[in-house]
Amino acid sequence: MSHTATGHHGYISDKDEYLRRLRRIEGQARGLQGMVSDEKYCIDILTQVSAMTKALEAVALGLLNDHMTHCVLTAAQEGGEEAEEKLREASEAIARLVRS
Repeated sequence: MSHTATGHHGYISDKDEYLRRLRRIEGQARGLQGMVSDEKYCIDILTQVSAMTKALEAVALGLLNDHMTHCVLTAAQEGGEEAEEKLREASEAIARLVRS
């Protein structure tokens, strides 16, 4: 993956928050494994899967926003092939999120 000329990714200022959220999601995944192992009611498991999915979507949207407001904006201001590449990457990332 490429990054900006400064060597920093757009999410760097929120890195600790992203890590905190991802650790919480990791805990949710372990909780889901426990629920299946303990043969909990399927609707309860599905409810937790939905919560975990929403949490992952929130992380993805935050990262996308950071990418757009930092990496894409910086590249667009500089112009050239890097700008086109960043816009293509963002477009592909949005398409992946919409399909998921």
